[in-house]
Amino acid sequence: MVVDGREHFLSFEDFPWFRGAAVQAVFDVKRPHADHLRWPELDVDLALESIEHPERFPLKSRAGAGRTDSGP
Repeated sequence: MVVDGREHFLSFEDFPWFRGAAVQAVFDVKRPHADHLRWPELDVDLALESIEHPERFPLKSRAGAGRTDSGP
């Protein structure tokens, strides 16, 4: 993904919401604020800082990471 002329790589390990997502949904990205991106079809909102420095954000969702149950 390219934002403000800078290329960013979003790994499935750091950003599991994109694994298995339709290409169309991944490319449907909005920028509601200068430091914020939103993928409405995937219900994903990310700060650019978390994309640029995922190591600073160690808590990760398990959604879309292979879970088949709906429980806690």
